[in-house]
Amino acid sequence: MEFLGTVGHFVLTPLYYAISAVLLGWHELFSLVLPAKGGMSWVLSIVGLTVVIRAALIPLFVKQINASRNMQLIQPKVKELQKKYGHDREKLAQETMALYRESNTNPFASCLPLLVQSPIFIALFRLLDQAAKNNKANGFLSQSQAESFGQAKLFGHLPIKLTFVNNDGLHSVQILAAVLVVAMTITTFTTQRQLMTKNMPADAMTGQYAQQQKMLLYVLPVVFAVGGIAFPIGVLFYWTTTNLWTMGQQFYVIRRNPAPGTPAFEAKQHRDRAKGRYVAEPETAAGPTAEAAVEQRRPSQRQQPKRQSKQQRKRSGGAKPGGTPKNDDGTSEGKTA
Repeated sequence: MEFLGTVGHFVLTPLYYAISAVLLGWHELFSLVLPAKGGMSWVLSIVGLTVVIRAALIPLFVKQINASRNMQLIQPKVKELQKKYGHDREKLAQETMALYRESNTNPFASCLPLLVQSPIFIALFRLLDQAAKNNKANGFLSQSQAESFGQAKLFGHLPIKLTFVNNDGLHSVQILAAVLVVAMTITTFTTQRQLMTKNMPADAMTGQYAQQQKMLLYVLPVVFAVGGIAFPIGVLFYWTTTNLWTMGQQFYVIRRNPAPGTPAFEAKQHRDRAKGRYVAEPETAAGPTAEAAVEQRRPSQRQQPKRQSKQQRKRSGGAKPGGTPKNDDGTSEGKTA
């Protein structure tokens, strides 16, 4: 346990400084128009912190989207491998990893934003929790700022350190916490469902990958709902804001750059046609469309020679294509009788 505590301190200490620096920067800005010790200035600072973190994670989000798209497009090939090597798990694993390398797909890339956010979330939770319970300053927070952060009240009577469970008998805290937990749950469900219904091809809706997506569709909202009742109000604002950002960011990406063969891709083609834009034929991981493949395999028709009359043949000396032309007297051209 002591070892884990040392590792945790080693990981969280730099995060305390990074989070508190961004938090204090936003707090200084909002304090120009709001009371510095008020809960609203601190809550808006948490929202600003969320925006900065999510903006910094955009490159990871792009990798996540690309990895998810590649995983969808190679599902038909994965199914073929499962049928071919289903009796040999070792061979199946080797061929599947080879397919991942060929298609430049990392099945774990979709978890990167969540893995990176987890320690940030824990650091913010402990920063608020220790400031509230012990008036302890971490990172760049001074003692007075830690006390202000820990004792801040939203709307003058809702301490942002309280939770749905530990609410000091304030029903207003429970109501606000419940609203934020429900918002977290709905945004999580909507984001996952948006991905499955709009940006997954029909071939990817079955199999192991689809089962994982369906499981996440229902498991993640439950996890947020159960865990959310123990989160302080301030942390709930952070998580709700990050969920809203994720939902909007994913909606933008799916609308502007959907995966081929998905409902979102067809909708984009329809919008492009309506605007008079050129719409190229979609290509999938399996190659060109069936119609294009048939056209490629179809042999070109041989051009038939024109039919000539007897007089025309006589004038040409009856020469066959590629033969030597004849003179009118029947001798070869360039020769005399």
